[in-house]
Amino acid sequence: MNSEIIKDTIDLLEKFSLENHGLYSNDISGFRTWIYDQEDIRRHTAVDEPVWEGKEEGRSVESALSTLLVHLNRYAKTYSKSAITDSDFSTQEDFIYLINLKAFGKMTKMQLIKKNVQEKPTGILIINRLIKHGWVRQVDSDDDKRTKILEITAEGLSALDQQMDKIRTATKIVTGDLSYSEKLSLVKLLDKLDHFHRPIFSKNINPSQLLDTVVKDYPIINT
Repeated sequence: MNSEIIKDTIDLLEKFSLENHGLYSNDISGFRTWIYDQEDIRRHTAVDEPVWEGKEEGRSVESALSTLLVHLNRYAKTYSKSAITDSDFSTQEDFIYLINLKAFGKMTKMQLIKKNVQEKPTGILIINRLIKHGWVRQVDSDDDKRTKILEITAEGLSALDQQMDKIRTATKIVTGDLSYSEKLSLVKLLDKLDHFHRPIFSKNINPSQLLDTVVKDYPIINT
């Protein structure tokens, strides 16, 4: 066997190990996906690059992406706010919490808060509001009677059902004029970003140390 191929493969495996940090599975499948993504980056030359605001003045693609994500979040909140107008829902988080309980079943307060990627104090306020409305109740866990878990009530299901048509309309509007294939590509990219950020968020790193910690723990940020 060609020794150069073996050496190149070992070098690639070492690079994969250094740059992975949970972004890909630590097996041959993850390694193949990583190689594909590296080739995909190389294939997209400057000719294929889109134009973004401030690019000619030196604005980075990372800066453009961050701003666009912030803007899209604000657009989504605006449509969600419209979807709950004239209802008993106070915020979009109210019905998102209910949707998660309906879809995934009973869970603890912290499980529900983490699933919605929120900080504990904010999550507790939302849960208390849902309990006050009678949309959610606390029951004993089947596994441990000392543990309380949350479940959606019939009233919560009814409240969701009354708004679901508007909520579905809002979610469709958020995706705008993207084609189905573009939506699938965007889901893949955003899911990859979510897998990168979720474990960092779950560590509850002090804000004063967050940036330095991420840069240190994820060398890929500096590439």
